[in-house]
Amino acid sequence: DSQIPMLGINLGTLGYLTEVEKNGMEDAIDRLMAGSYQVEDRMMLCGQIYRQGRMEEENSALNDITITRCGHLRMLYFQIYVNGKLLKEYHADGIIIATPTGSTGYNMSAGGPLVEPGAQMILLTPVCPHTLQTRSIVLRAADEIIIRIIGKAGREETGIEACFDGARNVELAPLDEVRVTKSIKTTSIIKISEAGFLDVLHRKMSD
Repeated sequence: DSQIPMLGINLGTLGYLTEVEKNGMEDAIDRLMAGSYQVEDRMMLCGQIYRQGRMEEENSALNDITITRCGHLRMLYFQIYVNGKLLKEYHADGIIIATPTGSTGYNMSAGGPLVEPGAQMILLTPVCPHTLQTRSIVLRAADEIIIRIIGKAGREETGIEACFDGARNVELAPLDEVRVTKSIKTTSIIKISEAGFLDVLHRKMSD
């Protein structure tokens, strides 16, 4: 909400999102202070949680909104609607709704596609689905996605949560709905390197 551009520095492992590696940090700061950089606006997601028809909470995410079970391993049962029409019912460990920026995070680890971060689209990637059809689904940024939690007959569904960018967790109950759309907000990312996404992708895949 502060609209302050951010510069990513990779201090960890893969670091697709980060613009600068650790050994290039000093040079990057010099270029930053000299004004030798560009700013890219990345799309974000808006997630609204509805319970009995009433919105309980709203949050934004730059990378992804995930719906998973917490505490113990057991499949979730949920339906996915796109623009009001039922797309698919899943029995899975969860679902990842990711932006292009978030495509190289949890989405990638779950087998989802890598997407150029400046693109405008929404990715749906199931987590360990109990089906032979495990492919991700790529939707338009203008689409509205609804994930409806459903219970299995004779079993109480507990320990389900929606997670926004791995930072904000919200507990869900049966028949709750998580509605996801493109947010009106964007995140400003500082770009110092002249290397494009494909250059970075080639380097990372060659490591």
